[in-house]
Amino acid sequence: MDMSRIEQARAKRKAVAVPLLPDDRPGKVMREEEDPAYHDIDAGVVGEELDTDMFPPPPGDEFIDLAAMQAEIDGQRALLPPIAAAMNDSAEWQRTIESVVRNVVSIRFCQTCSFDTDPAVTSEATGFVVDAEKGYILTNRHVVCAGPFRGYCVFDNHEECDVHPVYRDPIHDFGILRFDPKDIKYMPVAALELRPDLACVGVEIRVVGNDAGEKLSILSGVISRTDRNAPDYGEGYNDFNTNYIQAAASASGGSSGSPVVNVDGYAVALQAGGSTEAATDYFLPLDRPLRALRCIQQKIPVTRGTIQAQWLIKPFDECRRLGLTSEWEAIVRKEFPKEIGMLIAETLLPEGPSHGLIQEGDILLKVNDELITKFIRLDEILDESVGKSIKVLIQRGGTNVEINLTVGDLHAITPDRFLTVCGASFHNLSYQAARLYAIAVKGVYVCEPAGSFRFEGMDRGWLIETVDNHKTTNLDEFIAAMKTIPDRARIVVTYRHLRDLHTMHTSILYIDRHWTSKMRMAIRNDETGIWDYKDLGDPLPPQPLTPKVANFIRLDHVTYPCASSLVRSFVRISCNMPLKLDGFPKSRKTGFGLVVDAKKGLVVVSRAILPYDLCDVSVTIAESVIVDGKVLFLHPLQNYGIVQYDPSLVLAPVESAKLSEEPMRQGSDTIFLGFNQNLRVVVAKTSVTDITTVAVPANSTAPRYRAINVDAITVDTSLSGQCGSGVLADEDGTVRALWMTYLGERTHSAKDVEYHLGLATPSLLHVIRQIQNGTVPKLRYLNVELHLVHMSQVRIMGASEEWIRKVEEDNPERHQLFMVRKIECGHNQVLSEGDLILSVNGKVMTRISELDVMYDNDMLDMVIMRNCKEVHLKVPTVSTDGLETSRVVIFCGAVLHSPHHAVKQQISKLHSEVYVSARTRGSPAYQYSLVPTNFIVAVNGVPTLDLDSFLAETSKIPDNTYFRLRVITFDNIPFVISLKKNEHYFPTMEFLREGDGWRRQTYDGKSTHEGIESNIMVESMDEGCDG
Repeated sequence: MDMSRIEQARAKRKAVAVPLLPDDRPGKVMREEEDPAYHDIDAGVVGEELDTDMFPPPPGDEFIDLAAMQAEIDGQRALLPPIAAAMNDSAEWQRTIESVVRNVVSIRFCQTCSFDTDPAVTSEATGFVVDAEKGYILTNRHVVCAGPFRGYCVFDNHEECDVHPVYRDPIHDFGILRFDPKDIKYMPVAALELRPDLACVGVEIRVVGNDAGEKLSILSGVISRTDRNAPDYGEGYNDFNTNYIQAAASASGGSSGSPVVNVDGYAVALQAGGSTEAATDYFLPLDRPLRALRCIQQKIPVTRGTIQAQWLIKPFDECRRLGLTSEWEAIVRKEFPKEIGMLIAETLLPEGPSHGLIQEGDILLKVNDELITKFIRLDEILDESVGKSIKVLIQRGGTNVEINLTVGDLHAITPDRFLTVCGASFHNLSYQAARLYAIAVKGVYVCEPAGSFRFEGMDRGWLIETVDNHKTTNLDEFIAAMKTIPDRARIVVTYRHLRDLHTMHTSILYIDRHWTSKMRMAIRNDETGIWDYKDLGDPLPPQPLTPKVANFIRLDHVTYPCASSLVRSFVRISCNMPLKLDGFPKSRKTGFGLVVDAKKGLVVVSRAILPYDLCDVSVTIAESVIVDGKVLFLHPLQNYGIVQYDPSLVLAPVESAKLSEEPMRQGSDTIFLGFNQNLRVVVAKTSVTDITTVAVPANSTAPRYRAINVDAITVDTSLSGQCGSGVLADEDGTVRALWMTYLGERTHSAKDVEYHLGLATPSLLHVIRQIQNGTVPKLRYLNVELHLVHMSQVRIMGASEEWIRKVEEDNPERHQLFMVRKIECGHNQVLSEGDLILSVNGKVMTRISELDVMYDNDMLDMVIMRNCKEVHLKVPTVSTDGLETSRVVIFCGAVLHSPHHAVKQQISKLHSEVYVSARTRGSPAYQYSLVPTNFIVAVNGVPTLDLDSFLAETSKIPDNTYFRLRVITFDNIPFVISLKKNEHYFPTMEFLREGDGWRRQTYDGKSTHEGIESNIMVESMDEGCDG
């Protein structure tokens, strides 16, 4: 829920998140501890006696001595320190509270995916039992959630049971959950009686709830108003067309759904919201919740009527300014002497029943000849008149106007289904969203803009106008259009944003029906409380591509002739990632790559654009022809990858870049050609300012790929900071270095730092030539991170004068050596951190490029300085086989794989091969705090140190069952958490690299199949930064 409130009001639902310290990754600290007195209330007195005859034992269970049980509970409460609110209460209030708290529950829940105005969320709130026999709990609508819900409640004695929604009101902020009373075995379950008639000004009340998620608390107050308009929380869900009760209680997050009780123990209102500027709370009257409860108890539909008009309570003085005549004011005041205002039309929705008949500012006088001043009575009439005609008398500018309206069905304009396709979710626009922007209740709303439908700019609020030139005014039309579109097609989509309906946006979308192949409809089932999925058909196969003609732009007015030829060596690379792996923060990246072999279609591109090969690669030539690409090679250290496209599909004058074999020198003149943020070519003459060995800073919150042990080039032009792709070239067009983006660390403000640096071409040639010859390079590398040290430090570390002279003679430009800063874990290494490297294979090592011999050698002869002593070593290198992620498991919403290279670079010990890379909001992993960067080492006490053993153990766990995970944080802190498996919304899936591609399979018990898939919403995944 958006917490920026128009009225500075606060919502009482408390979002649950793992603590995130500015300087730490999630999970470095120990998890939040459960307060053992979470639900306990200390009254300081012994509770009243319970009539055990009223509570027979559950069928099939042994008889439980409830009196003894209650005495034990009361005895435990007596040991607790009394809370402030209860200390000053009278004995009568204490007896009431003691009785009430047994009916109040803490609700911990998730909305598993974004729906309507709410995002996927994990949170906690409060509710209270209103029917002990059938197991009904009353709470807020924003707790029951508009979309798929999964949750449980905890009673006062810490017994837990699952709950599911049976009703959520389309407008008003209440909903009803259901639990099985048989699940509560150790305390009697009672219910609070709803008495909306007792909510009066001056009544002393107590709010009994889960305040701030800490423990059950009691907050006192006095009702000050009963005629307040519903609070406005800004964008997102808002209640309207009801009065609210106001009191000073100052409840906080987690108290949503708390009962507001009087001294007699009756529930007189429902906690819903409050003000951040004053100690003021807003309560929902219980008239409509009581009616809905009775309908559900009697198993009859809860009818809800609407004329698609929003009304506000306005005082008489304002009503007079709007045209209320003195005659009508006198009639109203005589009929309702305590009333201070009337209902005024605020918003009328186009194409609704009242459109063109009622206008903004109209004063409601009568409905069906009955004088109306209250929302409650208006609701009653509308709810009883669905599909029928009503007579409405309004006053407009002092003139009486009588109209007849047909009452619509409010449930019909409240979405109860959504479509998942191409990694995104859609449903018909809701009355809630339409009312907020005063638009007609029609259109296809993108509730989860992800995958193919991840639009630039604002996250949510998009309405689809057309898809592939088909109008989509509702969800059925959208489904029909999507069924005709083959996989991997590129289509035109037009859309608008609710905040700016004046502007039509147009985008070309790449349709992904292979990573998330199913088109599925989720339909709400109020009997079971879950959303049932229906498969709407398999995707159409991709259409074969045909060759296309294109020409590159010309740079006739640029001073340097080589620029025009260099432009013909650049192509645009777009990568779409269906999952967040390896700590990479984005699901979509675009940049430019350099064509190094036009005949074979080989392109070099930065790993900041191409992080891993579980992705779709698109190659755009001459900004005209788009073809698919595939990943051939990813360099483990030097920040580049090589992709290949089919050149037979491109009829364009693509040129292979001529790569220099000579290294660049500091101070050399060069031509900088790059592509700026607008993807436009910029050219400048410049010079090389520095060439130095860099190690891109590590990201502490989530380890991810970074370049190390590489020389980086900087140049003297401001364009270098504006361009993430380009080259440094001679005047004849020979490329001396690639200009690339290097992904760096994440700042405290959650911004990912990117560095723009040059990489000299000689370091690429060895790999490129192997690929040109049809061989995928099998490199080896030294699994250490090196740090540059100067001669002053070298002397202190014990190097002899002879070695210092060798350094000065070998590299007159840079007097430097390298020290081992960090050693990767996972492999044995004869080097130690702090070793000073003097020579490699008989050559003094003063340049990091001289370490490139490691790529082709199993063993290196090294002379090092250790503890001021010269040591000769045979140092083994490590194969890069298996360095990239090749297997991914999605379990309970967590993305699991073997620790990737960046993890091994940053950690000192690998605890297991089951590493949590990301998690999905609203999932069990999110709810129970299975945090990215954690290692899973055991399931239910059984060691699971690799993915095979992990899958073997978790497949034994029945659905909807708790199990234990032993977890170790990145910083070596072990702990145990419990999760509840949920295969309906979050089935176990696996992605396996096979050959040049990936295969997906879904686990069903102990078997696997390729059919059902989860709602993979990459945009709702976090890889280490909460939110």
